[in-house]
Amino acid sequence: MESWGIDLSKEYLKFSAAHFLIFPDGTSERLHGHNYRVFVELEAGLDEHGLVIDFKRIKPVIREICDWLDEHWLIPGEHPVLRYHEREDGVTEVRYQDLYYAAPTEDVIVLPINNSSSENLATWIGRTLLERLRERFPQAVVSYLRVGVEETQGQKGIYRYSTQDR
Repeated sequence: MESWGIDLSKEYLKFSAAHFLIFPDGTSERLHGHNYRVFVELEAGLDEHGLVIDFKRIKPVIREICDWLDEHWLIPGEHPVLRYHEREDGVTEVRYQDLYYAAPTEDVIVLPINNSSSENLATWIGRTLLERLRERFPQAVVSYLRVGVEETQGQKGIYRYSTQDR
């Protein structure tokens, strides 16, 4: 079986964000930030021009996702214990056990994830990217997608989507 793909690991496919991870024993990290890098590899059939998806057309889609996350505090909206509340005065309050935080709502993004791990960020980015690719490039049927989110050099979470067993 033959397949074709593209691999993107450009220096500018990145975002800076704050978060804290919640561990299985209930403890958590301090609120801190990372300069995350995003890596994307995908496979699809070749179009009539011999391209999977033109690099010039897909890079802005990935960059758009990175830009949306950039310079925000990422909150896991589906965590079973963490609670958040957007006040009418434009402040979001976040509570986890005895911890209390408040930040301008415009600086906070609540994601549909249960923890702000790099694996979950890779999953959210990967699913969002797949959705946008399907909308913008319906002729490109993605058979494999791998998204990596690196929080520090050499340490990344990975999401994989495949329409076939690998």
